[in-house]
Amino acid sequence: MTSTSTSSKYAKHRRIGEDEEEEPEEEEAEEELDRFDDFTIASSWERFISEIEAICRQWLADGPKILMQKGAESAPSFENLYVVKRELKHGKRVYCMEYHFMKSAKGKHSYWDDDTHSMQLSFGVNEFLIIAPLSASGVVLDDPESTKLLSSVAIALSNCGGNWPAFVPVHDPSRKAYIGIQNLGTVFTRRFEADRIGSQVPIQLMHLEGLHELFLSKFVLSSTDFPTKVKVNFSMKLTYRTSEYDYDNEETSISGDTESIAESEVASHPKKQWDDDCSWAEWYSAEDPVKGFELTAIWGEKVFEETLEMAEVENASSFDANSWLLHPVVSPYMVDDSIGKFVGFASQLQLLVKAFELSTEAQFLEDFVAADTSGQDSSKSTVTVPPPSVVDRVMKDLFSEEAGNSNYVEAENKHGRAMKGAPSDSLFAQFCLHALWFGNCNIRAIAILWIDFVREIRWCWEESERLPRMNSTSSIDLSTCLIHQKLHMLAICIERKKSLSREKGTDQAHEDGTSNSAAQNKTRKGSAGVVPLMMLLNTFEEMHAPYTQDALLMTEDMHEERVHAAEAFGNVVGLSGQLERDVLSSDMSAFKAANPDAVFEDFIRWHSPGDWVSEGKADGYSGWPPKGKLSQRMSEHGNMWRKIWNDAPALPVSEQRSLLDPIREGEKVLHYLETLRPQQLLEQMICTAFKSSADILNRTTYGGFKLMKSKMDQLYATMASILKSLQGKSDISDFSGDLKQICQVFEHIEKLLILAASVHRKLTDAPRLSLAIFSDYFNYYLPKMGTSLESVCYEKEFTAKEKVGMHERDAVSNLFPPPTANQSWRKVLSMGNLLNGHEPIQREIVFSVIERISNGHYSSPTPLCTDEQIETHRMYISGTSNDLWVALSVTSWD
Repeated sequence: MTSTSTSSKYAKHRRIGEDEEEEPEEEEAEEELDRFDDFTIASSWERFISEIEAICRQWLADGPKILMQKGAESAPSFENLYVVKRELKHGKRVYCMEYHFMKSAKGKHSYWDDDTHSMQLSFGVNEFLIIAPLSASGVVLDDPESTKLLSSVAIALSNCGGNWPAFVPVHDPSRKAYIGIQNLGTVFTRRFEADRIGSQVPIQLMHLEGLHELFLSKFVLSSTDFPTKVKVNFSMKLTYRTSEYDYDNEETSISGDTESIAESEVASHPKKQWDDDCSWAEWYSAEDPVKGFELTAIWGEKVFEETLEMAEVENASSFDANSWLLHPVVSPYMVDDSIGKFVGFASQLQLLVKAFELSTEAQFLEDFVAADTSGQDSSKSTVTVPPPSVVDRVMKDLFSEEAGNSNYVEAENKHGRAMKGAPSDSLFAQFCLHALWFGNCNIRAIAILWIDFVREIRWCWEESERLPRMNSTSSIDLSTCLIHQKLHMLAICIERKKSLSREKGTDQAHEDGTSNSAAQNKTRKGSAGVVPLMMLLNTFEEMHAPYTQDALLMTEDMHEERVHAAEAFGNVVGLSGQLERDVLSSDMSAFKAANPDAVFEDFIRWHSPGDWVSEGKADGYSGWPPKGKLSQRMSEHGNMWRKIWNDAPALPVSEQRSLLDPIREGEKVLHYLETLRPQQLLEQMICTAFKSSADILNRTTYGGFKLMKSKMDQLYATMASILKSLQGKSDISDFSGDLKQICQVFEHIEKLLILAASVHRKLTDAPRLSLAIFSDYFNYYLPKMGTSLESVCYEKEFTAKEKVGMHERDAVSNLFPPPTANQSWRKVLSMGNLLNGHEPIQREIVFSVIERISNGHYSSPTPLCTDEQIETHRMYISGTSNDLWVALSVTSWD
């Protein structure tokens, strides 16, 4: 540490300190001790200077690289700026001194980029010191204190050889600004000052001409100081912001209807929402994550000599700017990393998971409904549900005629089958989606809704009314949940039940009216057509394929019963039960009806060609009858197939008894639905609700962003892996954490997708730009998408900007439609540089004058470097008509 001397060199600085310390010294003592460092008589101010000097020396000795290794912190919101801090005490005040430095040097004209600190931008410096009181406001309260602090730092830096600019904040009731100083060596000193007008700005300072004159007034005191025309370097940055988007006004302007809507019609014309045509709009309206856009227009550095030239720049079009940068103004909920504050599918799925956790508290769903009057002190008795009218409205939506007139259409999804849910447009899926938004999705509300749901299904069964949103044909998809399979089975049973009523007492034969053989043989029945290249062995007649009964309809639990039956009764020649015998007998009867002269071998050749062994092809034999024989298993004595063939009557399928008894199977389905355990219901609701919610989001149009698509695929894969493990588990406690993790992942991706949709629709005509903006936000948001359930603090502000191409400027300018007379935000314009009638929300300007050292009053009697140039005056101006910040730096000859 270098001590502070009491030499005459510091006399004027000592006097500042002596006013406070009041330590008079005799002149003789000063002369006697002039050559010694004696801290016993040093003032507290001198010790304060010495402490600042020691800290600065250490920072200088370390340099940026070592300071970063010692733990220098990155300045918030800046990539290239770091800061180290030290606290100092002087008297009763505690100060904090900060040294801001850069990891790498900035370019000469890079001050308009977002990685520039306000001090760097205001004063044109790269590294700097700030010293201020360690208090809530962090500002100096009066001019004497600020002068003393600045002098202290200046002396300390002079002693240690540092040339950093040092700044001290100044504050009084009317202004908040900075003063500063920088020693540029033995010749030049740069002084800084800044001030702010926080109220109405004078008219002349609202325009570029007045601001240019303000800059000139700082050094052109008379016409003899500088030439008549001063070359001033000028650069400008304008920031525009879109107004709040009004979808209703957009609709009105398109229609051309300028008449006001009558008060009686207001209720029937609800306010149009931004996402009315989005896939999730049927279930909730999302807050628009993109509140608007900020457009930055930058004019590169130019040289002007006259004030009148400023008027031309002010009246120039924003399209003349060198570059445009676009930044989306993102809603706060999109940058808040707290889980659960967002309201969407994810928030409701979290409630469904809580209901699932409570589902084990009762054996029957009616227990949750009865809990309201049972007097039990439990979670079941404290929840509320919507009134019956809301339940009736939900049932009407689910079972309306409009819903029943069309079959559901399931979108193909490669992950859907692993989740054991129901197709997102099916009846059970719609029930689950309604349940998400019904009564806060609590267990009691779900029980009430389910009981009414099953009651409506029984009514459809008893009245033979078609189940809405369900296929009544095709086979049952065993990859779906069991409830959906049961409803599919019931829909088929209802149709079969109706067919039995219509066909009672009548015969319906499937005749092939175009077949000549059918006209010749009146006994042929139920032919579906001739089998190509197949003839009957005994008669050499064409073989006909019969109409057969539909494939066996079985739900997953029916298949399990079939397997258990096979294990119990044994497997006889490939048959595992009576059901298979009935199916085979039905096919044989239909084949006999379509081919009256057929034999058992003909049926095998058609039904099971693998059991017919051809023998004549090897030696080229092509005569009739073909050489061949039955396989060994079909030739065995007492073969079950031949026995069934012998017993099967010749009956077309229209005259056979149906293999599916619709009455019996329908009642079995209703019994399953009415006695379903709460845990079984909630388990299937979980799988279906997650899948259906994801399917709805996946239908969103978002421009095909690959990053978004990959996240949707990740969501499906995550759900499939976890939900697959959930199925059929009696103990659900181990899955609570996994289900909450899915909810968290779902929320993150849902928020991303909504933002992608918003960006895409606002920048439809600029697809490259919309993709770039979404990618910026995706990379910003990605660190937040961890697996921890706790809130994680990351960068709170999204500041990325994207450069707008020349061909994209028209599309971006459309974000700023000309203001209409009825828009409340329109005001009297005060500044120029309008963009479609919009004035900038902020205008930033840098004026500067650069001179050679050998020119004017900056020349030295002893030339230092004739080619060196120095920025003698620099002024940074930022503000609007109601706020103006001016920062000035002046280089002087010492």
